[in-house]
Amino acid sequence: MASLISAVPRRLQGKVALITGGASGIGECTARVFAHHGAKVVIADIQDELSHSVCESIGPSSCTYVHCDVTDEYQMKNAIDKAVATYGKLDITFNNAGVIDQNKPLIIDNEKPDFDRVLSVNATGVFLGIKHAARVMVPARSGCIISTASVCSALGGAASHAYTASKHAVLGLTRNAATELGQFGIRVNCLSPFACATPLAKKFVGINKEELEKMTSLHANLKGVALKTEDVANAALFLASEEARYVSGHNLFIDGGFTTCNSSFCMFHYPGDS
Repeated sequence: MASLISAVPRRLQGKVALITGGASGIGECTARVFAHHGAKVVIADIQDELSHSVCESIGPSSCTYVHCDVTDEYQMKNAIDKAVATYGKLDITFNNAGVIDQNKPLIIDNEKPDFDRVLSVNATGVFLGIKHAARVMVPARSGCIISTASVCSALGGAASHAYTASKHAVLGLTRNAATELGQFGIRVNCLSPFACATPLAKKFVGINKEELEKMTSLHANLKGVALKTEDVANAALFLASEEARYVSGHNLFIDGGFTTCNSSFCMFHYPGDS
């Protein structure tokens, strides 16, 4: 096994990547995967102690941390500038930071401050990440921008009103930015995972890791596989690598086929299936 791992090419060798929300969940896993594949990684997060711990475990030669609230344009600009100042350039920005509000199904029970907070982080934060990544990538005439969307970017009824609206916004920003920035050789894509067992998802659904993995496996068309953060990180690795050099404006679903059909039709329900 060790020989097989060592034989895998380092797909991001020489690249510099900034990851917002990189201290935990999908962001942390992606930081580790990117570093493993040769990238220098800058974690941008508000969780200082946790971020320093992640950087230390990845290795100070491959990973640094900058405190960054993605809703604050000055801090987002500073994070991008620190990446360039530390490593000399910026090849990849992964806008991954996100929040979710309480699970309140009735819109009349939802509060405007909660809606504004989710949109501020999930949509405005992505806008600022794209804006300031473009600021340094346009002169370089190259770059890759990835943002975390969700299955909620394609359908309703899977999460709160605020979260669903914010992920639709991420998809719109992705398509618009890809259209504008393609002329400069910059690729812009987003990822749309089903529910991973991250701290964010577990808090929203109110169940533990094992129960959440069982739930995603139950509702996806693809059986026998539980979605893990590594699956999303590997999808981000593909989009960030040269293997995806002609992929832009794309919303990549990592959902086991969950969004491909309405399972209530039961057209392919086999006798004996649960």
